[in-house]
Amino acid sequence: MKPFSLALLLAFSVLSCTTRAQEHKITNDRFWNTVDGEPIYSQGGGIFQFTDPQSGTPKYYWYGVHYQEAETYRNDPSVTLERNHFEGVTCYTSTDLVNWTFEKHVLTKEAVNFEENPTWLGRMGVAYIEALEQYALLIQHGKNVMIALADSPLGDFKVHRHIDMTSRIGTPNTGDQTVFTDPDTGVSYLVYSYGQGRNKIYISEIGVRDGKVDLLEVHEIFRGASREGNCMFKYNDKYYMAASNIYGWDGSFAYYLVADDIYGPYKPTNEMQVMPGSEQDYAHVSQTGFFYTVRGSEQETVLFCGDRWAEFAGNGLGYNQWVPLSFDGETPYFNSLHSWKLNETTGTWSVAADNNYIKNPSFEADRRHIPSNNKPVQEQLLGWHTEILQGNPISTTEATSPVLNHFNTQKDRQHVIGEKSLHISDQVPFERRITQELSSTPYVNLPNGKYRLSATIKNTTGFEELNLYAQSDTQTFKTSFNTSNPEWTTITIDEVAVVNGSVTVGIYVKGAAGAEAWVDDVRFELLD
Repeated sequence: MKPFSLALLLAFSVLSCTTRAQEHKITNDRFWNTVDGEPIYSQGGGIFQFTDPQSGTPKYYWYGVHYQEAETYRNDPSVTLERNHFEGVTCYTSTDLVNWTFEKHVLTKEAVNFEENPTWLGRMGVAYIEALEQYALLIQHGKNVMIALADSPLGDFKVHRHIDMTSRIGTPNTGDQTVFTDPDTGVSYLVYSYGQGRNKIYISEIGVRDGKVDLLEVHEIFRGASREGNCMFKYNDKYYMAASNIYGWDGSFAYYLVADDIYGPYKPTNEMQVMPGSEQDYAHVSQTGFFYTVRGSEQETVLFCGDRWAEFAGNGLGYNQWVPLSFDGETPYFNSLHSWKLNETTGTWSVAADNNYIKNPSFEADRRHIPSNNKPVQEQLLGWHTEILQGNPISTTEATSPVLNHFNTQKDRQHVIGEKSLHISDQVPFERRITQELSSTPYVNLPNGKYRLSATIKNTTGFEELNLYAQSDTQTFKTSFNTSNPEWTTITIDEVAVVNGSVTVGIYVKGAAGAEAWVDDVRFELLD
């Protein structure tokens, strides 16, 4: 069964305009389910469009890896896990990119003999090999690239070969990898990095050599700072190479390069740029996973599909964080959204009514105690600004510096999200203001109207003042919680009036030496 033809796609698009011309909501920061209410387990994969073997019409196929620990973490997010066990490559299908149906494990544990050889499998994608009329699944398997073949996009995929990359790039394994299919040519490529240090990125066409599926010529497109999460997308006839920092399982800036040709040259040469918007919360507390470009009847929209490897890092609920990109010329802009709507037919999108406008609301973006003098050197919490009015100054080197975040205990995480929270304390009497400025951007409007501000807090005695507040124009809205709250408690301010598309939300404290407060899960939502 071959991929769809252009004529068939056009016919399908016309039909879609009458049957599916509506928006569907994507909500991040939670675990996703299928249309049947079953858990979605899909990490480190990609979305591809193939012809449905049953109906003969185009359909979206989302492939990813199902790890045993993903189930454990979903059932109990208070525990951070340290291992991963391969359950299989899942396949979900959709016609609107939002509502997904589970099909099957298209690559099983038995197919890779996982029980006898329980090594790493991950970072995979699927390409159609026209010369063989086969579908090829490429996945990292131990220290090699494994290729498995099937007659259908629904599998079952069987091991075809393993490729040791030593003779091609100098290491047996790829660092990270994804499959990118050029939407204009239908040609598929493996995008991958040097296996040690990951300071080089390559592209190879996926083709046939000596009767076997193979990676053809190696094209080095980047050599510079170490990067991982390598993936590509195409927008407005430009090719974009994207990647993240070498931060293990934690969130990262989203970096990019751009070129006119898939093999480059990519600009700026060997100097990846931070995608504007992603710096506010490390790409919605995720890593670059893969992208998908929706070519609708009204506009192209690029979906950033971020990985949140929560079963390893405990950095927030949900494994997949998808947001739409906007563009200023060739520059992509990352729209960090909690909740938004996509119309797959038109390609248009909008912010959902229940969007949380706070960036880094659960304080999970920062991978270390802040201030940090160790990768990255950082004084302030991402998305937040701490102003010291009285007390010890913030310093990455002085032992007297206050620590701005707290590593939550397992007991904490039974009440609040993730491993970290805001920490407010000092060794001396202190006065402090922690704020975040929210305002409209060229791409996401902060509507004027009434909002609800809420946070989950816990605090000791010793506070003269401890306030949650919001200020817009000349109006200030606040609530005090300076009495002792030994258990996590949610506090709320309703009817916060936003005018002129701008508001400051924050916490103001004035406390005695040794007084402590913790804040987590801040929300700022438009009221109906």
